[in-house]
Amino acid sequence: MTVIILTNCPAGLRGHLTRWLLQISPGVFIGKPSARVRQVLWEEVQQYAGNGRALLVYTTNNEQGFGFETFEHKWRPVDHEGMTLIQRPKDQEKAMAPAKKGWSKASKRRRFGR
Repeated sequence: MTVIILTNCPAGLRGHLTRWLLQISPGVFIGKPSARVRQVLWEEVQQYAGNGRALLVYTTNNEQGFGFETFEHKWRPVDHEGMTLIQRPKDQEKAMAPAKKGWSKASKRRRFGR
């Protein structure tokens, strides 16, 4: 079983995928192509996605029973002791924001001289 999910991709790419897979919802394609056809489809998705994003999920013989690949996603798959997990990026805005001053009781005492 193979699932390809497209976000913000050209209509031509979606039309091409409907030759091999069934579109069950806008941008969601499902089917059971061979591994070779799946790989060719994934290469074409990467080539023609433009500014869009794509996610490929397929069945495989491992502990999880499936594998997946991403294209232009902020979240990325990483291997952790044989299990594929998703690594989410740290929120850069929160990590880079300076700490707010003046909220503690100690800072209020310092400010007003009490």
